[in-house]
Amino acid sequence: MVEEAYLSESGNEKIIGHLTWPLLAVSILTSFGSSMAYGYNLAVVNSPAEYIKGFYNDTFLERFNQTLPTPHLVLLYSATVSVFAVGGMIGSLLVGLLVARFGQKGTLVYSTLLMLVAGLLMGFSRVLHSPEMVILGRFLTGIHSGISLSVVPMYLGEIAPKNLRGFLGLIPTIFICLGVFAAQVLGLSELMGKEKDWPLLLSLIMAPALVELLFLPWFPESPRYLLIQKEDIAATVRALTWYRNKYNSNIQAEIEEMQEEQRSLTSLQTISVFQLIADYSVRWQLVSVIVINIGMQLSGIDAIWFYTNRIFEKSGIPKQYIQYTTVGTGAIEVVAGLIGSLTIERVGRRPLLIGGFSFMGFSCAGITMSLLFEVPWMHYASVACVVGIIAGFCVGPAGVPFLMTAELFTQSHRPAAYTIGGALNWLSNFTVGFVFPFLQMSAGAYCYLVFCGVCWIVAIYAYIVIPETRNKTFMEISQMFSFKNAARYRLPLDELQLRKFKGYGTLENSSTDFETYFMDE
Repeated sequence: MVEEAYLSESGNEKIIGHLTWPLLAVSILTSFGSSMAYGYNLAVVNSPAEYIKGFYNDTFLERFNQTLPTPHLVLLYSATVSVFAVGGMIGSLLVGLLVARFGQKGTLVYSTLLMLVAGLLMGFSRVLHSPEMVILGRFLTGIHSGISLSVVPMYLGEIAPKNLRGFLGLIPTIFICLGVFAAQVLGLSELMGKEKDWPLLLSLIMAPALVELLFLPWFPESPRYLLIQKEDIAATVRALTWYRNKYNSNIQAEIEEMQEEQRSLTSLQTISVFQLIADYSVRWQLVSVIVINIGMQLSGIDAIWFYTNRIFEKSGIPKQYIQYTTVGTGAIEVVAGLIGSLTIERVGRRPLLIGGFSFMGFSCAGITMSLLFEVPWMHYASVACVVGIIAGFCVGPAGVPFLMTAELFTQSHRPAAYTIGGALNWLSNFTVGFVFPFLQMSAGAYCYLVFCGVCWIVAIYAYIVIPETRNKTFMEISQMFSFKNAARYRLPLDELQLRKFKGYGTLENSSTDFETYFMDE
């Protein structure tokens, strides 16, 4: 068992957080089985693009005795790439419904079946001469990614002790970066970047999904879900004992904190998206989730991921070296993700978010400068700016928005918040992927100034509005925002504290059922 100690905000009380092996194991398992697949699917179609187009053309020739016109071929391949984002948006809209019915762990287990089906479809597509199987497979991987991108951080945020929530919440980010890096490495021409291997390259997503399907059912469901949603204190105690350890004296305090949250809810039912939008008691939390989720995709990172090769080519890098330069950027992603996860509990969420977006803004401005001034050494500056955007993103904006979505809301509101944030995230993802080529044609090097402006706007918003949530309970974070919500609607603070909103009401002291459970035992 690994132990870490932290001081509370006041500096007086020492809070010991235990990173047990079961807690670390489930974090790595869910991130490897779900989050890594998202990163892998982001980058895997870049290397075999020409081979996939050739397969589409050959199949069309076989069926209709004529080749596809170039515009139609480009459109068909674009559909193959962009359908991933369409599936992701659909998956994110299903999160609230699935979590309410199956729980976080159950949702992750069932969603792995989508990856297995998608892998089989793409793996056998060339044998069966079916481009439709590639497109459908990409669509199913998108649905899985839309679900897991929200549910994994939600699950880890609920099972983690508050002083380790940031560290565990950024583990999925590391695996997303590892997924991108793995796709880039395996796509090299010396490995699987060959015409005969592209179906296998696309279907490798089955391996992590199968590992998750085999082992995740053995781990408990989220204790917070079991207590607040299912009202099963016996299962809650068993789950907490599994994830902490049976000698942990803080288990009773954690259950009391959950029951305090439970008593504050006017209804234990998960609210809908429309109810969340109408609930002005959480208005600033919702606005913050919207801003950071849209901002992380409109920051330009998707343009970098989707069109890295084109950017490097325009920068003057020799074509034979571009694939290796791209792999190098993938390695930087992994290192930056590790730095973010290892420092978040020391530095805090807010500095990583503000610093990451600010650094991305400077790097976007740098790309514009490097493309405008055509001097021999400027392509090195362009590569450095691309690396800066990726590093700034992976240190903070890649994972903190999903972590903060879990932290800014209590149990009844959390699934709906993830649904809204996830849907806007994927919609922005699709928008950038579709619009960027046209923006680049019309604005040239100046297109990156748009991303620069978005990054700085989000950084300023985070500096002004979003508080630091490190080492705080979900109820403490809700109470921090209650001042902003009270000021927005000119409610007296004592009225706000006494009034029961839809999910955020008065906190009453009462005895817990924890002692009763152990007395019965």
